Amino acid sequence: MAAQSESRESWSVARQLRRVRTLYAAGVLLWAASSIGTAWSSPGSRPMWTSVLLLVVFASLLGLSSWWLRRLGAGRAAAGGQRRSVSVRASAPARHARV
Repeated sequence: MAAQSESRESWSVARQLRRVRTLYAAGVLLWAASSIGTAWSSPGSRPMWTSVLLLVVFASLLGLSSWWLRRLGAGRAAAGGQRRSVSVRASAPARHARV
Protein backbone atom coordinates (compact mmCIF):
# COMPACT_ATOMS: atom_id res chain seq x y z
CA MET A 1 0.00 0.00 0.00
CA ALA A 2 2.88 2.37 0.74
CA ALA A 3 4.26 2.00 -2.78
CA GLN A 4 0.96 3.12 -4.28
CA SER A 5 0.78 6.21 -2.08
CA GLU A 6 4.40 7.05 -2.97
CA SER A 7 3.57 6.65 -6.64
CA ARG A 8 0.54 8.93 -6.35
CA GLU A 9 2.56 11.42 -4.37
CA SER A 10 5.39 11.49 -6.90
CA TRP A 11 2.90 11.89 -9.75
CA SER A 12 1.28 14.86 -8.00
CA VAL A 13 4.69 16.41 -7.36
CA ALA A 14 5.65 15.94 -11.01
CA ARG A 15 2.33 17.43 -12.15
CA GLN A 16 2.79 20.46 -9.92
CA LEU A 17 6.40 20.90 -11.08
CA ARG A 18 5.21 20.87 -14.70
CA ARG A 19 2.65 23.57 -13.93
CA VAL A 20 5.20 25.69 -12.08
CA ARG A 21 7.72 25.18 -14.89
CA THR A 22 5.15 26.58 -17.33
CA LEU A 23 4.68 29.61 -15.09
CA TYR A 24 8.45 30.14 -14.87
CA ALA A 25 8.77 29.85 -18.66
CA ALA A 26 6.11 32.55 -19.05
CA GLY A 27 8.01 34.68 -16.54
CA VAL A 28 11.24 34.23 -18.49
CA LEU A 29 9.51 35.33 -21.69
CA LEU A 30 7.91 38.32 -19.98
CA TRP A 31 11.10 39.53 -18.31
CA ALA A 32 13.15 38.94 -21.46
CA ALA A 33 10.76 41.14 -23.41
CA SER A 34 10.81 43.72 -20.63
CA SER A 35 14.61 43.68 -20.46
CA ILE A 36 14.93 44.13 -24.22
CA GLY A 37 12.37 46.94 -24.19
CA THR A 38 13.97 48.86 -21.34
CA ALA A 39 17.47 48.27 -22.71
CA TRP A 40 16.31 49.70 -26.03
CA SER A 41 14.63 52.78 -24.54
CA SER A 42 17.05 53.55 -21.72
CA PRO A 43 20.17 51.40 -21.63
CA GLY A 44 21.93 51.10 -18.28
CA SER A 45 18.98 52.44 -16.28
CA ARG A 46 17.74 51.03 -13.00
CA PRO A 47 14.52 49.57 -14.55
CA MET A 48 16.65 47.73 -17.12
CA TRP A 49 18.83 46.15 -14.43
CA THR A 50 15.75 45.26 -12.40
CA SER A 51 14.27 43.52 -15.43
CA VAL A 52 17.54 41.69 -16.06
CA LEU A 53 17.70 40.61 -12.41
CA LEU A 54 14.14 39.25 -12.55
CA LEU A 55 14.97 37.52 -15.83
CA VAL A 56 17.91 35.78 -14.14
CA VAL A 57 15.72 34.79 -11.17
CA PHE A 58 13.00 33.29 -13.35
CA ALA A 59 15.53 31.57 -15.62
CA SER A 60 17.18 30.04 -12.54
CA LEU A 61 13.83 28.86 -11.19
CA LEU A 62 12.97 27.38 -14.58
CA GLY A 63 16.27 25.54 -14.73
CA LEU A 64 15.91 24.27 -11.17
CA SER A 65 12.37 23.01 -11.70
CA SER A 66 13.42 21.29 -14.94
CA TRP A 67 16.34 19.66 -13.12
CA TRP A 68 14.00 18.45 -10.34
CA LEU A 69 11.58 17.03 -12.90
CA ARG A 70 14.38 15.22 -14.70
CA ARG A 71 15.72 13.89 -11.40
CA LEU A 72 12.25 12.80 -10.30
CA GLY A 73 11.72 11.02 -13.62
CA ALA A 74 15.10 9.29 -13.39
CA GLY A 75 14.39 8.15 -9.82
CA ARG A 76 11.01 6.82 -10.81
CA ALA A 77 12.48 4.94 -13.78
CA ALA A 78 15.22 3.43 -11.60
CA ALA A 79 12.65 2.35 -9.00
CA GLY A 80 10.39 0.74 -11.60
CA GLY A 81 8.61 3.69 -13.16
CA GLN A 82 6.20 1.39 -14.96
CA ARG A 83 4.71 0.42 -11.62
CA ARG A 84 1.72 2.71 -12.05
CA SER A 85 0.71 1.34 -15.44
CA VAL A 86 1.21 -2.23 -14.27
CA SER A 87 -0.99 -1.69 -11.22
CA VAL A 88 -3.75 -0.21 -13.39
CA ARG A 89 -3.64 -3.19 -15.72
CA ALA A 90 -3.54 -5.67 -12.83
CA SER A 91 -6.66 -4.18 -11.24
CA ALA A 92 -8.70 -4.34 -14.46
CA PRO A 93 -11.10 -7.27 -14.64
CA ALA A 94 -10.02 -10.12 -16.86
CA ARG A 95 -12.02 -10.48 -20.07
CA HIS A 96 -12.31 -14.14 -20.98
CA ALA A 97 -14.85 -15.79 -23.18
CA ARG A 98 -16.73 -18.30 -21.09
CA VAL A 99 -18.29 -21.31 -22.66
